[in-house]
Amino acid sequence: MKIRWLGHASFLIESSKGIRIVTDPFDKSVGYPIPKVEADVVLVSHAHFDHNATHLVRGRPRIIDKPGQSMVSDLLFTGIPSFHDDTQGSQRGKNIIFAFELDGIRLCHLGDLGHMLNQAQLDSIGKVDILFVPVGGAFTIDGDQATSVVAKLNPRLVVPMHFKTPLCSIPLEGVDKFLAGKERVRKAKSLEITREELPAKTEIVVLDYKE
Repeated sequence: MKIRWLGHASFLIESSKGIRIVTDPFDKSVGYPIPKVEADVVLVSHAHFDHNATHLVRGRPRIIDKPGQSMVSDLLFTGIPSFHDDTQGSQRGKNIIFAFELDGIRLCHLGDLGHMLNQAQLDSIGKVDILFVPVGGAFTIDGDQATSVVAKLNPRLVVPMHFKTPLCSIPLEGVDKFLAGKERVRKAKSLEITREELPAKTEIVVLDYKE
């Protein structure tokens, strides 16, 4: 499996068989260059401009933007209802957490999660190998809350997202608050990993965004 961070909450995830999944595509107002990528599946956590610019993804992808189970070929995507804030969506609406398995690896993308997970959500997510977690606060959980979410889900790999970078135009916190005091942190341009290569203990990988 190959994973590339496109910026913000958007990733290109490619299976060993060449199936391409893009999460939460953004438009140019977010500040990052618009990536020139094709996809077979696009996952949209919620209908905000910085997460639902599906028209900018090339190809003819299947768009999944609703909770529940969706099958694409032999892949099962589970969309778990959640909220974009900690007041039951009264401020910023709903959010979808997506969990799915690719190449024998269980992935979970939390979208713009704005609250701590309840037991029902934890049960629906289940076991996680790779977790994409927002850490920038302001519009999502912040670094401290993300740390608590990671502890609950206990993934093998954690990929922080939705935080301030030199290109990001949205007022968020940087990644440092989330990383503070943590061990087993590394930076990478991208990820290429098999199930056998997953670390035994939780490791954090901070990716570079790439056009």
